[in-house]
Amino acid sequence: MSRCNQCKIEVLDEAQHCPLCQSALEHTIEVENMYPDIRMRTRKLVMISRIYLFLSIVAEILLVNVSLLLDWSSIVYLISGMALFYGYMVICYAILGRSGYIAKTMVLTALALAMLVAADFAVGYKGWSVNYVLPSGILLIDAGIVLLMIINRKNWQSYMMLELFMVLCGGVMLILYLFEIVTSPMMSSLAFNVSVILFLGTVIIGGRRARVELKRRFHI
Repeated sequence: MSRCNQCKIEVLDEAQHCPLCQSALEHTIEVENMYPDIRMRTRKLVMISRIYLFLSIVAEILLVNVSLLLDWSSIVYLISGMALFYGYMVICYAILGRSGYIAKTMVLTALALAMLVAADFAVGYKGWSVNYVLPSGILLIDAGIVLLMIINRKNWQSYMMLELFMVLCGGVMLILYLFEIVTSPMMSSLAFNVSVILFLGTVIIGGRRARVELKRRFHI
């Protein structure tokens, strides 16, 4: 394929001069496929996830055997197993999954917090997971929501459901305090208050767009 820079036309045959102005044609490089092979990339990622899973299982088996031989605490391979499992979930869900990034963030964050609670129970349950880790996770997500709303200013209302979810999580922490599962309420109260303020601020400042988003989500 050739191109005439003066007439701005493409010439498909092997002519050396433009049929309109007789100017010399400039040969262009044909690109058969300008799009990446998505299927090939997906297959590579799937293979990577399988290799990771295999190596994780091998590493965990070796660690269990070493722990038994050296009389290490079972906490060592329990925590390492949870960490390897979380890494596998990140690959499968965050990288290979087709869900939206908000859903991925919620699921992976909830899984990480649940695993930290499990780790707390594995070491004899000192309460640090529910007293400090879970509320800190809520506050961290709240900060992430604010950052995402600033970055994605044209579609800030799409984060309102995540804000509401954080309010519910903060409320659950206060309920756990009533049942004396949470023994230090300061962080839980802070997380709940920050989540409520963030949600109310979005509704009040957002005005009509915020109300329309809530009506659309709850079909009212």
